[in-house]
Amino acid sequence: MKSLGNWFVKLIQTFFLFGQVIFHVLIERRLHWRNSVEQMSVVGTESLIITLITASFVGGVFTIQVAKEFINFGAQQAIGGVLAIALTRELAPTLTAVVIAGRVGSAFAAEIGTMQVTEQIDALYMLRTNPIDYLVTPRIVACVLMMPVLTILSLITGMTGGLFISEALYGIPQSVFLDSVQTFLKTWDVITAIVKAGVFGVLIATIGTNWGLTTTGGAKGVGESTTTAVVTALLAIFASNFFMSWILYSDALSSVAGAVN
Repeated sequence: MKSLGNWFVKLIQTFFLFGQVIFHVLIERRLHWRNSVEQMSVVGTESLIITLITASFVGGVFTIQVAKEFINFGAQQAIGGVLAIALTRELAPTLTAVVIAGRVGSAFAAEIGTMQVTEQIDALYMLRTNPIDYLVTPRIVACVLMMPVLTILSLITGMTGGLFISEALYGIPQSVFLDSVQTFLKTWDVITAIVKAGVFGVLIATIGTNWGLTTTGGAKGVGESTTTAVVTALLAIFASNFFMSWILYSDALSSVAGAVN
């Protein structure tokens, strides 16, 4: 019960931490660009291979799962479009976020948590350096900027995997597959994928850094913070995905989506 209470306290602190980041960046115009670029490399470049591999297999597996059923119903011309919608609306942003949460979010919590228990955070204060500006903000900025890029690349890779599987295993011509994608996929779907990716990036970075900053208890505490940060980030991703899907595809926004398309 005590651990659950501590978890809620840290969750509330996460919102306050994000508020501080917004204030420092938008109002006080404080941002360490060098640290931000370094973190963009960590989030984007170093995570690219595993993200694309995941997306390619997801696209292939989804095609295998639905292609046979669609062919049985004589709807093979819709396979590409269904895959495009599934990847764009849900699979690409969500699975990319899961990969980044496991790889990057855990690294944020472990790195900053280690700095906290070894009093390196206190040393930053002694040097008149705000840890939020130096450690937190660059990581959030990097995740917000790189998550949409990784999501779009995952979408393209997943579609390529589905295209290959549909042609190699089921004999569906590339032209039929791509025509279906063009028919089904709308601009609004791509916009929602980018929006979701940005929100997921904020959640992953903010939760990871906050759990790192609030780490106590030495090496054991670092391990606990890292594990809890990843679990919390995954819960936040799935919960926010539900609400964003509900809002972005509600009737209230149908007219906006129609105008964009």
